[in-house]
Parts: sequence; structure tokens; C-alpha cells
Amino acid sequence: MKNRLKVLRAERDWSQADLADKLQVSRQTINALETGKYDPSLPLAFRIARLFEQPIEAIFQDEA
Repeated sequence: MKNRLKVLRAERDWSQADLADKLQVSRQTINALETGKYDPSLPLAFRIARLFEQPIEAIFQDEA
């Protein structure tokens, strides 16, 4: 699954640790999401979408 997390985070000048704190996850989780090693759970995807005020589909795209 592709995502725009790194771009959205950079637009706000947030570090991975900043984003992790806001989402209450580890920095390693943010890194794994950004590099595509991990797909978020549905609750985490909703938290990310709310934080960035965008629909989930605008942040995460299926690579099919």
C-alpha cells in the first residue's frame, strides 16, 4: 500500500517522532508506515486521516 504520510508530515515540518506522539504510536511505527513495511490498522488509518483532515483514500492508495 502506498501512502503520502512522509509528504504530509514534511508539509507540517513534523519529525517522525512528532507524528508518532500525535498518533500515540512509536517512531518506528511511523517509519515502517512511510517505507511501506507496514500497513496501518483501520483505527490507526482513521486517526491519521483525522489528524491530517483528509479522507483515508487521499492518504493511502492500493498498489493494485
